[in-house]
Order: sequence, then C-alpha cells, then structure tokens
Amino acid sequence: MSSKTPYKVLCVCLGNICRSPTAEVVLRQYCDKHQLNIQVDSAGTSNYHPNKAPDERSQFHAKARGYDLSALRARQLKMVDFFEFDLILAMDLENLQDIQDLKNKTEREYLGRYIRAEIALMSEYDPKYLKQALPDPYYGGAEGFERVLDQCESSSQAWIEYFKKQAHY
Repeated sequence: MSSKTPYKVLCVCLGNICRSPTAEVVLRQYCDKHQLNIQVDSAGTSNYHPNKAPDERSQFHAKARGYDLSALRARQLKMVDFFEFDLILAMDLENLQDIQDLKNKTEREYLGRYIRAEIALMSEYDPKYLKQALPDPYYGGAEGFERVLDQCESSSQAWIEYFKKQAHY
C-alpha cells in the first residue's frame, strides 16, 4: 500500500444499520485484499439509529460470508463529510437525491470552499446490477439480506476495477 494519504469512500443508506454498513465492510475487505490505499466508512441520511450496531440480521448473514459488522455504529451523514471524503456511494436513488440535496446545501453554506466528495450509486459500474438500487432488506426476510451481500460483493468488485484503473491507486 502507498504511504500517501488514503482515498476515502463513504457508503450511505437511509438508517446505516443494514445496507451501508454491509457495503462498508465488503468494500473495505476487497480494498485490503487488493492492497489499495482506500479507507471506507458508512453513514445514513437519517438519524433513526444513532450509535446503534448494525441490524442483527445483517450481522448474521454477513458473518456467514466472513464479514464482521459488530464493531460498526450508525451515524448520520454530515456536511463535513463532503470535505473529508473523496467519494460518497449511495445505496439507492432516494439516498442519492438526499445526498445531493445535502451537498447542494453544503455548497451554499460554505460558498467558495472546495468540496472534494463526488457522489455515485454503489452499483454505478457494476455490470451485473448496473445503476440498480440496493433494495432495503429491513422489512423483509433472509433473501433480502443475502441480496444485499450479493450486490455489495458484485458492486465492490466493480469499484475495485475502477480504482485500479486510476493512476493514484
């Protein structure tokens, strides 16, 4: 890994207890496996579950595939995130719009200050789930949590390929 400042990615869903913590851990593991100098975090557009651990079902299904979500805690997306992260990945189109709205508000409040965060869908480059929303599994059964993992793995691999093509990784 490079000794330079890491590239920082933030995965964002609604409550930060199902999809985005799963995306965080999966993407982090893929980045580490490929020795990319990338830090990954997660947040929610809402403040429904401040400082709560990921949903037990998310933890259970993730653990079965070798991902540990237990140390994560939910937090809300903040204006400062647009200055601290290079890339913010939305899990679905509604979150994408909420993130863009907050970015626009941040640009208005901090007029003239450089905002470094780019915004994209988690599935932006995923050939299997191209620009598809990552469905929220919260009110469903086990298949929803497995779908989240399937899509996070597929989309993370697509981001790894994208990152590797960038000269600064």
